[in-house]
Amino acid sequence: MKAVQVIRKLGFRKWYERELLQSHLHLVLLLLSSLGIVGAIEVVGQHQDPASDLTMLLCAAVSGLVGIRSLRRYLFLLNHAEFVADQAVCRQCNTYARWDVTEEEPAAAKMAVCCRQCGNRWRIAL
Repeated sequence: MKAVQVIRKLGFRKWYERELLQSHLHLVLLLLSSLGIVGAIEVVGQHQDPASDLTMLLCAAVSGLVGIRSLRRYLFLLNHAEFVADQAVCRQCNTYARWDVTEEEPAAAKMAVCCRQCGNRWRIAL
């Protein structure tokens, strides 16, 4: 439960911010890999030797694999951060992200939290 440890150390808002930054860095990597694909395909067929064309096609394929991995990671991190953030609101006093972790359930991928403002307790699934 790395997320629970980071939330305990830094707080929920910092954890959420870091998750969003990390996911958007994967989006930037996706954009760069798509530029790599376009650049490699543009070079192919400019009357160079076949070995150079093969190298450029290999570069395009690697860029495509990096792009697919980046897209999957971007969507996973973004959806995970939003899933946890949707549960970070106290149902009793509607306070957002002002709670302390009281208990960790690694087997169930959940954590018990307590609202700092009203003392309400609930569980957040990770």
